Amino acid sequence: METVMDPRARSTGYSTREVAEILGLSASRIRSWARSGLLSPDRGPRAGYRFGFRDVVLLRVVRDLQAGRVPARKIRRALARLRAVLPEGRPLSSLRLATDGERVLVRDDEGSWDAESDQRVMELGVGELAERAAPYVAGTVEAKRERGLDADAWYNVAVELETVSLQEAIKAYREALALDPAHASAHINLGRLLHESGDPAAAAGHYRSAIAADPQSAIAAYDLAIALEDVGDVEEAIGLYRRAVRLEPDYAEAHYNLSRLYERVGEDRKAFRHLLRYRRIAGSA
Repeated sequence: METVMDPRARSTGYSTREVAEILGLSASRIRSWARSGLLSPDRGPRAGYRFGFRDVVLLRVVRDLQAGRVPARKIRRALARLRAVLPEGRPLSSLRLATDGERVLVRDDEGSWDAESDQRVMELGVGELAERAAPYVAGTVEAKRERGLDADAWYNVAVELETVSLQEAIKAYREALALDPAHASAHINLGRLLHESGDPAAAAGHYRSAIAADPQSAIAAYDLAIALEDVGDVEEAIGLYRRAVRLEPDYAEAHYNLSRLYERVGEDRKAFRHLLRYRRIAGSA
């Protein structure tokens, strides 16, 4: 039987009991799905399952699919596809999932599509799952500080927290940076959260630190350029977008933004050249 751990000694993720409460299912059903191979949860220090929020979303989909009597083999194929579209480091707030009882549906920038057939369909948000999971992350950073986590572990905690508590995620990224001030990914993600919270100047500071830690990071240069645009420094923003496309020549968004800024400053030829490059890249994607 799984042992429920003291919250002060939690490892990353949610216990079986917590996931059962979030989804309105029995703990035995959650453990059965975990043992079936549909998921690959971590194990806590006392051998209990530890589920990430990504697992909670997948379990919600499995629950709805099984309720609609979808065959297990079809569910396994859909889960494999979902893992492919939910890469590590990408917050689940950027993705929405749905099911009509027969299919797993995924939302991208162009709409919702069937994970297997690519058919465009109706959507259902996962925001309600984040709301129901929120009580389980209260005080997470304070509790985990006693665990002696290293910078990478704090970074992983912060990525998971982004979905349910931005303030807790910010705290966790700061913990990572306190341990490793040169953690480029933590600087980039913390900068993004600060930027989205309306503080582009503070975000720019973290993007600059990311570039100092990893001069080859095209995304750090790109994100800094966006922040500089927001504070009105168009000239330096152009320089950073140019840096991004030197580091990653097929960075479509950077070419597009360069075209836009060059047009603003009257550099029509340069604007056209980067717009053309953007269209070629986007057309071949």
